[in-house]
Amino acid sequence: MVLHDYLRRQYLAAMGIRAWERRTRHAAHPGPGALENCGFPPGGTVRAEDQRPSIQPAAGCGQPAVSGMDWGALEQAVSSCTKCRLHLERTRTVFGTGNRHARWVFIGEAPGSEEDRQGEPFVGRAGQLLNAMLFATGLAREEVYIANVLKCRPPNNRDPQPDEVQQCEPYLVRQIELVQPRMIVALGRHAAHSLLRTELALGKLRGQQLNYHDIPLVVTYHPAYLLRNPADKRKAWEDLRLARRLVEAAP
Repeated sequence: MVLHDYLRRQYLAAMGIRAWERRTRHAAHPGPGALENCGFPPGGTVRAEDQRPSIQPAAGCGQPAVSGMDWGALEQAVSSCTKCRLHLERTRTVFGTGNRHARWVFIGEAPGSEEDRQGEPFVGRAGQLLNAMLFATGLAREEVYIANVLKCRPPNNRDPQPDEVQQCEPYLVRQIELVQPRMIVALGRHAAHSLLRTELALGKLRGQQLNYHDIPLVVTYHPAYLLRNPADKRKAWEDLRLARRLVEAAP
């Protein structure tokens, strides 16, 4: 236990956060007042005027029926996918990794160069920081499930394009359906926008108890952003503490 506490403090220090002690195991949900300032009604549902139309696969494109696939079929479908231009330059598809019965799912936007080379999400410097964030929250990487909105790397790490998200999104939706987590953490605005169907700024999505098909969802910064803006690590830590409280307070 002493070693575990020491390691946790080391990871907190890497995030620029002072060590903290959990006061109670069962914390209350954030009150309605915490949501009002961000334009969300109690419960964290994104308002209709803030939402985008649902993204639906194009008809007649020969897309396999992703809904209903088991893990093996889904992974095979991703590995052989040629539905958008990204397959032309990829080294490997990046399906997802971790516990397929996890309570927590962490979702980023797209693979980077190291992920494209290894075929696993969050294995570069951003992945090292994500590992630190997980450990500081009391989680091990092998306990959670980690995936991206896109399964192939965009050229030069550019932002995902709407048509790419449209073609890739059914894979992510099915992954979430198979895992059936108790908490989703959206890492960065692209993941948040894709899951919540909104264009609201990240700052208005953070700090709220949102939901994705009745699964609690918390939005925070992408680890790659935190590497460039370490001053915001404390805000990310607050987001993860909120997610932890919601998981522990759930029945």
